[in-house]
Amino acid sequence: MSDQRKSPFATVNPYTGETLAEFDAIEGDAVDDAVETAGRAFEAWRARPIAERAAVVARAAGLMRERKEELARTITLEMGKLIAEARGEVDLAASILDYYAEHGPEFAAAEPLDVEEGEAYLVSEPLGVLLGVMPWNFPLYQVVRFAGPNLVLGNTVLVKHAGICPQSALALESLFRDAEAPEGVYTNLFVSHDEIARVIDSPVVRGASLTGSEKAGAEVAERAGRNMKPSLLELGGSDVFVVLDREGLERTIGAAVAGRMANTGQSCVASKRFIVLDEIHDDFVDGLRRAFEELRPGDPADEATTLGPLSSERAAADLADQIRETVEQGAELVTGGHRIDRPGAFVEPTVLTGVKPGMRAYAEELFGPAAVVYRVADEDEAVALANDSRYGLGGSVFCADVERGRRVAERIETGMVWVNHPTSTQPDLPFGGIKRSGYGRELSKLGMQEFVNRKLVRILPPDARLRGIAG
Repeated sequence: MSDQRKSPFATVNPYTGETLAEFDAIEGDAVDDAVETAGRAFEAWRARPIAERAAVVARAAGLMRERKEELARTITLEMGKLIAEARGEVDLAASILDYYAEHGPEFAAAEPLDVEEGEAYLVSEPLGVLLGVMPWNFPLYQVVRFAGPNLVLGNTVLVKHAGICPQSALALESLFRDAEAPEGVYTNLFVSHDEIARVIDSPVVRGASLTGSEKAGAEVAERAGRNMKPSLLELGGSDVFVVLDREGLERTIGAAVAGRMANTGQSCVASKRFIVLDEIHDDFVDGLRRAFEELRPGDPADEATTLGPLSSERAAADLADQIRETVEQGAELVTGGHRIDRPGAFVEPTVLTGVKPGMRAYAEELFGPAAVVYRVADEDEAVALANDSRYGLGGSVFCADVERGRRVAERIETGMVWVNHPTSTQPDLPFGGIKRSGYGRELSKLGMQEFVNRKLVRILPPDARLRGIAG
């Protein structure tokens, strides 16, 4: 069957193309009711001791682990993630919830300030109802890194999930409800694109977070800005993977495959642009080619499959077009480059070289199993090429000399750089980018400082000298 959907929210198996379930979107009064319920819930939720809010989030983490297999198989069914990677996503999401349940109260504690007279301190107060617009590529992880810290802080959340993973969205809502989150604290919204603007416009909603495309991010940021509300954007990326020496080349190639092919390459922080010194280039390309050609397509629910489908037929067609047009513009196709002749949203693992400015693959994000390898003469050329991008999310540098790797990492214009490891994520490290990759940070302590009122409380004795006033 085709993956054409009658509803904006439908489960379409990208391995078979079969539409398995459809869900109606809500609109008008139903949307308003959900927003108002979240607003009423906020007043009671913020009044609860932070330890109680953290306990709800901790219970959600426990339930997530109990339901690991069910959640993983839902992810695999809806967006094609290899089942082992889907289980890994459940573990990561649960660890984020645990992290904020444990550390959130500490992060939100009052912070004393050093003053000459009296006392002063900062308190972290929740803002209110937040809208999260979430993507399909990590249906659990990217939701909980938004929801976890904000629920502990005392905000309530409305989550508009991607249209292709509605059952994952419902499973998350059920999980928080079963963790004893009161009605309106965590709400799934099946709303259309047009309704998002109206939700942001609501005076009840106090902020918006989006993980997704540049276009969607710009629309959400513009709407939030018009309403004088804070926003956080995590958008596309074209992460560099810089190789500076031959030592440990076999491990470096293995890391390159992992960095490019995790989630079938459908990650904002996947390694996408491989920048390799001239004397290593040919061996690196040959090793990458051989590793890519060993990947075998199949059912992502089968443990033996090493190459899953892309998330949808449209995603596969778009990637194939980008590759084809780049080759027509003069790039060299080392391997792959075509749709795989079988049912499902499959694209061959692809390696491109000779990509130059003006070609599609030079400036655009390739969201799937396609790597672009560049040859450079030296470290300075590698840095210049790395920074010649409208994106600035993550990146990695591979180098036996750790100090050299550190020096190069500090010259790369991104929000995150890893040395001797592909860009990755963990609960206690901040995540976010610059340029067209967005702004703001999630995870770590910083993840609780985006949608918060950092309020100053200044206390002076009744007979204190009056000071000058400015503002």
